[in-house]
This record gives sequence, C-alpha cells and structure tokens, in this order.
Amino acid sequence: MSDTQTKEWLVLVNPNAGTQKGKKDWKKICQLLKEFGFDYHCVFTERKLHAIELVPEYIGKGYRKIIVVGGDGTMNEVVNGIFAQKIVLPINITLGMISIGTGNDWVRTYNVPLDYKKAVEVIKKGTTLEQDVGIVEYTANGGTQTRYFANMAGFGFDGLVAKKTNADKEKGSSNPFLYLVNLGSSLFSYDSTNVRINVDGREIKAKVFSMSVGIGQYNGGGMIQAPDALPNDGLLDLTIIKHMTKLSIIYNVRRLYDGSIRKVKQVEMLTGKSIRIESDIPIPLEVDGESLGTSPFQFNIIPKSLKVIINHLG
Repeated sequence: MSDTQTKEWLVLVNPNAGTQKGKKDWKKICQLLKEFGFDYHCVFTERKLHAIELVPEYIGKGYRKIIVVGGDGTMNEVVNGIFAQKIVLPINITLGMISIGTGNDWVRTYNVPLDYKKAVEVIKKGTTLEQDVGIVEYTANGGTQTRYFANMAGFGFDGLVAKKTNADKEKGSSNPFLYLVNLGSSLFSYDSTNVRINVDGREIKAKVFSMSVGIGQYNGGGMIQAPDALPNDGLLDLTIIKHMTKLSIIYNVRRLYDGSIRKVKQVEMLTGKSIRIESDIPIPLEVDGESLGTSPFQFNIIPKSLKVIINHLG
C-alpha cells in the first residue's frame, strides 16, 4: 500500500442500488464521466458492507476523491469506510454522489440532481461543503456497536418501517412506493413505547411513537422529518413524535412531506450535541435507511468532518 496521493477519482459503484440500476445504468454513467474528462478507477461492491472494506484500501493506495454511485445505504458505507481508516483525516477526502437509490435523501439536502448528466456536472464544478457527521452507539448481537451517519437516523416506528422495507428490497421488490406501503402495513401493529431522553443534560420522559435524529432534513424518500436541520451547524436535530391515535397519524402523514410536521401538537423538536435514548422495550434503529440494532442509543456529533460536493443548500 502506498501513501502517495493520486489525482484519479475512485468511483465506487453499488450494482444492486435502486433495484439494480447501478448495474443497468453504469455504461451510461461511465460514458458521462469520460465526456466530462474524469480520470477515474471504478470498483463494484460485491456484497452488503463491502464499501466499508474497500474505501480504506483505496485511500491507502492514494485515492483522496471518491464518487459514490449508489443509494443512501452505499453513501453510509463509504462514510463509515472513510472514518474507519487512519491514513488521513476524513476531512481530507472529497466525496461526491451520483444517486441511483430508491430514497435519494442525502442528495435532496444539497439539490444534487437525479439526472445523471446534471449530477456529473455538479461534481465537475466541485463546490464543496464541510458537513457534520453523526455517530450512534446501539445494541446488536449481544453487545454495543457503533455506526457513523451522514443524513438521518430513525427509530421506533421509523426503524420498523425501514426494517420491513429493507427485507422486501432484499427479496427483489422494485415497488417505488415500498416505504409508504410498509408505513401503512406497520401502522396497526406498532405500539408506542415509554422512553427516557437526555439531550445535552436535559431529561425528557414520554410515550413515543417514532423519533429521528437528523444531520440532513430528509428520510424515507422525501419525508421532511427534520425541517430545521442544517448539515453544518454542529447540532443534531431530534424530532420526537409522541403517542398519537392511528387516525391522527394517517391524517398527519402529509405533514411529513410538506415540512409542517412541527405544527402537530404531539411533535417536539430539540437540538443538541449529545442525545441518549433508553426505552422500556428494545426499539429498532435505522441509519441512512439501513436497519441496524436496537435501543439503548447514544448519539454524538462530529462537526464539519466530511467534505462533500454540493449543488447548493436547499
């Protein structure tokens, strides 16, 4: 392994992202990168979590610029690979994205187009922002594990919906409304849970239906669960949706899409640098759309620690 820096881009492609759009559309994307004069080396992921292994390997070979061709889960793996390596500081890596996932939530914050040519133009222009990164400790396989995230973590009801959605994706479902379908089917089986929340020393006890911790504003394919989140303000945005009737939840789902969720009286929004969450029974966690373990959770923020290529902030 060499620590000599290369000018080449590492293009990391998830062929299975967006129900195999990575595989189907790579020739088109490859041609666009050539047209715009990119000098790059392409690597395909072969399995779940493979990008976490590949990224440190290629940083060790001198790569300092990465383009992710995949979805939010692929971006999450790349971010975890960047933070796992000890060769350079994470902020010394420049990260761009051509989004081909089903949710495409990370790029929404930065107005990076889903059109491939326009996305490549944004990366070529090279406008960067130093965004915050979150880190969460959670329970899995009988112990405590950690994961970095670049967009949003959801838990409780949100974690259950993501778990069902990911299971359907792994079975090959290509329904673009998969998240909404699972949201509806999970609604009547999920019960609110008593939780204890500590935000920078402030204690809250509540019966909670769903919660999210945001760096960015969006999750679930365009839901605005953290409408006030700024990705570079050094704060985690916590949205707490307290116990509601099923009818009230159905009525207010539209508010998740138009950014008016804060108007619901059962919704509380807080910001902080350290968030601890404990619950009476284990509640499921998703991070950047990927299903992980269960509570208790400890969230912390690493301010301005990831250099990303953006179009502009929304």
